[in-house]
Amino acid sequence: MDDEDDSRARDVAPEHRWPAVIATLVALACYALLPSVVPALERYLVVGVCLLMLVALIIYNPHRLSRESRWSRWAEFALALLILVVNQVAFVETIVRLLNRHGDGADILLASLQVWVTNVIAFALVFWTMDRGGPVVRVTRPRHEIPLADFRFPQDEDQDTVEEVARGSSRRLDWVPNYVDYFYSSLSNSMAFSATDAMPLTHRAKLLMALESFSGFVLLALVIARAVSLIG
Repeated sequence: MDDEDDSRARDVAPEHRWPAVIATLVALACYALLPSVVPALERYLVVGVCLLMLVALIIYNPHRLSRESRWSRWAEFALALLILVVNQVAFVETIVRLLNRHGDGADILLASLQVWVTNVIAFALVFWTMDRGGPVVRVTRPRHEIPLADFRFPQDEDQDTVEEVARGSSRRLDWVPNYVDYFYSSLSNSMAFSATDAMPLTHRAKLLMALESFSGFVLLALVIARAVSLIG
């Protein structure tokens, strides 16, 4: 969309900005403090760029995500994608260190935890920004104008269940997912190595969830192996 949009074609309230902001800050802190061969200056530069983008987005939508312009839409997605990409670089570096047993064992295990936490947050941010047109479109456009869903949540099919469950369904309550829903799906996918809450529907959603599951599995397997070797 070219111009900012304050239209309210739906009854559902716009999403709060701060859950995604807090998660983003946690991810950036983990990345900035990560023991890494990447020079600290370069990592701080990435964090600085992300913080500038985040501040601009907060100024545009301080409390609730009620409007969107072309630049804010791309900035939201670029921020999530940048965090994801730089963390994948950190993931590869951590895997190499685990395989080669370089560095102090405690530092490597801590780095693995930081990479894993950042991965959960980053994938959740990407899911959140891409699904059904993003957080603003999900609550401002009529449902027949919302882009096709990348994920199917339990609330999307609960309308025919018992009354106390059906009242919270997408059809009855006009429910749409927010960042917390995507964070939980990302967390469960990283821990179970499969979709346990939201089901991926599109190829891009399936590929992203597959990448997250694979990276989580590899990291956990190597961390366990390294921990056993340290105990031994």
